[in-house]
Amino acid sequence: MNLRYAGTCRECGQMLTAGTRAVYDSATRTVSCEHCPSAGADDATIDRGEAGASAQRRYEQLSGQREKRIRENHPRIGGILLALSDEPQRITAWQKGARGETILGARLDTLTEHGVPVLHDRRIPGSKANIDHIAVGPRGVFVIDAKNYKGAPRLRVSGGLFEKRRERLMVGTRDRTSLVGKVHRQVSLVENALEAAGFRDIPVFGMLCFVEATWPAIGGDFRIDEVEVLRPRKVAKRVTAPGPYDVEQATSVARALELHFPRA
Repeated sequence: MNLRYAGTCRECGQMLTAGTRAVYDSATRTVSCEHCPSAGADDATIDRGEAGASAQRRYEQLSGQREKRIRENHPRIGGILLALSDEPQRITAWQKGARGETILGARLDTLTEHGVPVLHDRRIPGSKANIDHIAVGPRGVFVIDAKNYKGAPRLRVSGGLFEKRRERLMVGTRDRTSLVGKVHRQVSLVENALEAAGFRDIPVFGMLCFVEATWPAIGGDFRIDEVEVLRPRKVAKRVTAPGPYDVEQATSVARALELHFPRA
């Protein structure tokens, strides 16, 4: 980035005037000369994280607690009860979610060949929540929430001439509009992190990707309240669309986001 304020390189001690191109570390609020040996931020040094890792850990934790509880309450037939009973949906939902994140993560990882840095399963500081995927493409930063629900995603519009227009995100027969607000909150957090790192002007786009949903053969994607709802293949197409940012800039942005949002 081009420094907004003067600083001192933490590697060699050289004075850097405002406007000088340098590497900024938002975690330590320090700067380094662009060409200092340890100041580089190529994609190989970025901790991309592991897609679906925290959801899978949560599933294993809940599943293990259930097994322990059943075996302790029924010492003689606990194993039989476990073999004959299914895990409740509140537990299996974590495993299903992890699978969705893993599938989408594998597709996003192929984009690194096109110079698109990708971060998976990022912890939100001060929260138990996480961001599933962040990709930095030529057009800007993409915050992608992966969902693995059954049914067909669609936009339901009500209202009209005499009533306020209302848009709802439906998946099958269920109203999932609340997911849009969650994406907006994640986008806002990423925008704040970018501003703190000196990347105020880079746009941030929100996406909801329904991984194994019932999509039509052609089309099916739509936009609701500025959030795109689409399938994995379309996510990759949007992220790699041409734009003003080159690979070097994208990598610098990804490095700043990696430091602000550590792996979950």
